[in-house]
Amino acid sequence: MREIRLALLEADVNFKVVREFTRELREKCIDAEIVGGLNPGQQVVKIVADQLTELMGGNAAGITFSPRPPTVILMAGLQGSGKTTATAKLAQLLARENGSSVAVAACDVYRPAAVEQLVRVGAQAGATVYEQGTDKDPVEIAGWALDRAREDGKDVLIVDTSGRLHIDAELMQELARIRERVKPHCVLLVVDAMTGQDAVNVAESFAETARFDGVVISKLDGDARGGAALSVRAVTGRPILYASTGEKLDQFERFHPDRMAQRILGMGDVMSLIEKAEQEFEEKDALALERKLRKDEFGLDDMLEQLRAVRKMGPLANVLGMIPGLPQNQLRQVDERELDRVQAIILAMTPEERRRPELIKGSRRLRIARGSGTSVQHVNRLVKQFQQTRKVMRTIGRGGRPNLGALMRQAR
Repeated sequence: MREIRLALLEADVNFKVVREFTRELREKCIDAEIVGGLNPGQQVVKIVADQLTELMGGNAAGITFSPRPPTVILMAGLQGSGKTTATAKLAQLLARENGSSVAVAACDVYRPAAVEQLVRVGAQAGATVYEQGTDKDPVEIAGWALDRAREDGKDVLIVDTSGRLHIDAELMQELARIRERVKPHCVLLVVDAMTGQDAVNVAESFAETARFDGVVISKLDGDARGGAALSVRAVTGRPILYASTGEKLDQFERFHPDRMAQRILGMGDVMSLIEKAEQEFEEKDALALERKLRKDEFGLDDMLEQLRAVRKMGPLANVLGMIPGLPQNQLRQVDERELDRVQAIILAMTPEERRRPELIKGSRRLRIARGSGTSVQHVNRLVKQFQQTRKVMRTIGRGGRPNLGALMRQAR
């Protein structure tokens, strides 16, 4: 229980939630029987993961759409929580998943450049942006946007509201007036995962006035392990619907309680890793790569393409963090600049050198090092690593089984 308590506190779970959670967990563990081939320690971990999943809602939830369009979604939250960006991300997600025609309303008239930001990111997301500048009352803008959405036959209207640096009466009154004017089908509270335990105070304050229906957790690509998600769900009882996992518009996904439970416990998130890989790697490209492997034609150009595809999945430390068993302290040491160096070295080679790395000898290595702004040692290391990779590819391509022990000794 002590280790579990420390893991939850390190993940920024609210201390009151941790205390109640461990109390209930202790009772369940005492009454539990060992299942299958698990040992007592593994059984406790299973109970913890199941309990965390249940505490965060059990199954992934979503927005219930109105039978009479448009479905109105009201976004609320403090300034700096990522609300405007989350609005555009949600618009893109709904258009991609449901084929919905989505519009967004720019009602944040107080924060400098908020309207311009929504116009820019909304256009990138493929949404129609309704805005009237910053001179009008946000309640009137919201009502006007709703009328436009009905006239234009939009399926969804997402209303981006103003935020404050802290909870105050003026913010809540304005939010209540907008809610009364547009009568939203769903109110979403955007909570910054980096705020940790303070997220509970924010959620409780909004729950009293805004009566939000669900939560969007933003900035999960940072050091936070998701404790804010657990705390907000446990205290308010509102489901967490979506999670923002990066700065790009497509780095926004439905919230899965079971995956977040694994993340909080440091157990990785294999399913999200698979989904990210499926988004970035086309099936036809995979088949083309397979053919090259079978014909022993895998070159540095192919390696560069794979590297670029991996980087599209997000920061490397986040991608590796989804793999179970990798220590968190090692993930913090991942240097993205090493990937930049590898890319620069490959781009400094001629097409023939990329196809046939065995041509890269003394004078060529010096030229490539100068052209890429690196050293001969860096070039040597890349060529050696590629040759080892090629050995594995050649073995697998011929239907054999690689000698992993020998490869690991070579890598050392």
